[in-house]
Amino acid sequence: MWNASPGVQNRTLRQHGDAIMSQKNRFLSFFLASVMLLALGCGDDPLAPFQPEITSATDNFQLQATGVAGVTTTGTYSWSNMGSRATINHSTTTSAGSARILIRDGGGTVVYDQELVPSLNEPTAAGVQGTWTIELRLTNYSGTLNFRAQKL
Repeated sequence: MWNASPGVQNRTLRQHGDAIMSQKNRFLSFFLASVMLLALGCGDDPLAPFQPEITSATDNFQLQATGVAGVTTTGTYSWSNMGSRATINHSTTTSAGSARILIRDGGGTVVYDQELVPSLNEPTAAGVQGTWTIELRLTNYSGTLNFRAQKL
């Protein structure tokens, strides 16, 4: 049996409760930080070492990455196109492998599917406005990626 005075007992219980809350807060902080790292992909983007510059704004999408070496991956990007077509501008240099883009309109229909080349400016097929999806497929790719999609 514990013979401490009621004031000492209350202070001891409060200190014990504070220690438990502190432990719960540390666990919660660790858990939330872990979830955020997983949500951000933990840096597993194969293009990350090449510092890609990606802009996705309404009616305009652009991706550029220089010095890419030996990458095989598929990346998917979303952009908002308020039109029914887009112009695709290629300015990609390939020293090895291949780079291809496939674009789906707001309804999920493929409106463009082409290998990236050094110089090309062409429209997509007509599609549905909304959130379009750009799929970049790299196969053992080395070179400089640079392409743009703009509302037509």
